[in-house]
Parts: sequence; C-alpha cells; structure tokens
Amino acid sequence: MIAIQINSFDGYKSLLFNEYFPKPFPKPDQVLVEVYAAALNPVDKSIAQGYLKDMIHLPATLGGDFSGVITEVGSSVSDFKVGDKVYGQAIILNGGSGTFAQFVAANAANIAVQPDKISFAEAASLPLAGASALQAIEGHIQLMQGQKILIHGGAGGIGSLAVQIAKVHGAFVAATAAAKDKDYVKNLGADLVIDYQSEKFEDMLKDYDAVFDTFSGDTTNKSLKVLKKGGIIVSMLGAVDKALADKFQVTAIGQMTNTLTKKLHRLTDLVNSGKVKPQVDKVFPIGKTIDAFNHLSTGHPRGKVVIKIKD
Repeated sequence: MIAIQINSFDGYKSLLFNEYFPKPFPKPDQVLVEVYAAALNPVDKSIAQGYLKDMIHLPATLGGDFSGVITEVGSSVSDFKVGDKVYGQAIILNGGSGTFAQFVAANAANIAVQPDKISFAEAASLPLAGASALQAIEGHIQLMQGQKILIHGGAGGIGSLAVQIAKVHGAFVAATAAAKDKDYVKNLGADLVIDYQSEKFEDMLKDYDAVFDTFSGDTTNKSLKVLKKGGIIVSMLGAVDKALADKFQVTAIGQMTNTLTKKLHRLTDLVNSGKVKPQVDKVFPIGKTIDAFNHLSTGHPRGKVVIKIKD
C-alpha cells in the first residue's frame, strides 16, 4: 500500500512516498480501515521534527485524523462492523498505525461512525479539533448560557469549531483572528472578533468567565487579565504559569486532548443536527502531502487542511 512516512527526524520536507509498505494488521481491539481522507495537525509536523522520537520506530507513517470504511474488525471489537463509515484518530503515539496511508489500524476506542451527509474530507477534518474543543468547552470549562468566553485562534482548525460549540451553549463569544479572517469568524457565530495583529485584546475585554487558547506566543499569560476572579483558562499550548494564575485567582489548565468514542459521538450529534459545520480550508491529493504541510505552515488556513487518499 501507499504510505507517507518519515525515515529520519529532519522535518516534513523529507517525507517519503512509500508505494510498497505492508498493510497493517489490526490488533484484537482495533479495526482496519480503508482510508478515504486524512487531516493534518501541527503535531504531525512536530513528530517529523523529532517530537517524542524515543517512542517512535522508523520508518513511521504520519497522520492521526482520518475517515474511511472498515474492512476488517478485531476479535474483541463488537461495536463496529465491516462496511461502516468511520472517523477518528489513529496516530502512532496512541497505538494506531498512522493515517497518511491507504489503510490504517485504529483503536476501536478512538473512532465512531461518521456524521451523515458530509464528505469523507469533512469527516476527516473533525476528530482532533472537535474533541479538543469539546474537552475544553464542555469538559473543563462547562460553559453555560449567558457566560462570556474568549477563544484565541478563532479561524483555525480547533478555534473554528470551538466558536460554533460555544454558541451552541448560548455564550457570548469573543475571538481573536487576523484581519482578513474577521468576517469568516463572525459568520461562524462569534459576537466580537479582535484583530490580534493590530488590537490588544487584553485592553479591550474584562470580566470574562473563560478563555480557550488555541493560538501561540504569549497569549495565555496575557489572557489572565481578561478573566473575572474564579474564571478559567484552558490552553492547548502546554502548562500555564500557576503562580500567575493564582495571583489573578483563576483556574488554569494545560490540555492534552483525548479523542475517545464518546466525544466523537457528541461531535456527530452536533454535526448531524446542523449546529456545528466542519471547516475544510483546502484538500490536497496524497502525492502533494508536502505541499499540504507547506500550506498548513504558511497559508494561515481557515479550518483544516486535508489529504484525499481515495475518491
């Protein structure tokens, strides 16, 4: 089968197009899926650059998010059957075989039947970004109607879904984005969009109940100023300065996302109901995976970048 792999930790520009890699065998708690589409995530770039390299055996197939059709079911799997259209996560770091390939072995605990009436590309765009937004907004923050939340990176893969999910809960949503993306983020449902390149959100906002930081740089620490006492900030960028959070009397959480079936079921319900719409910026053929990574790195995509593996 075809697989997009690394054989060194020299970054994504040294990716290998392997036409003869053997098809993976699913373990008892896994399914084998013929992959139709896979989405890029920043962690894929990090893995190619050596992130957690002691946990990775080369050559390694990149990719985590995917959608496709089950072709084989492990002996201990009872919730899925051959022919099911599924989506989920199968990154090598969680025991999957990597999704930038024609077939992937995926843990049954990290997949779900994909939403109705959306394309495979749209389904592939959802798992990690959607689970991240749900874990932050419904899990850690437990956002309620009438509360105010600031979402950093409102046009990005996670942020574009987080804005929609926050509006499902009836919150007032402020979001940061580039000037060119302000209308896009407003159309997602944001009540206020701040141009992070020319405006200082920390001087414009106050007494917010929550902040969800999906962006970069020093936004997390600056965001502590906009929270009310007892507020909460969730960051996708690692640990938050606890001493500074204590000074502002707020709760600070550095989130590591778990893409579990239960979260994907919730995401499916939101998409099927029309309350949340997948956001796909651009789709590349599998042979143009390096171009897809270049676009992810420099193109400032709105939503997700996806690789098409099968028509």
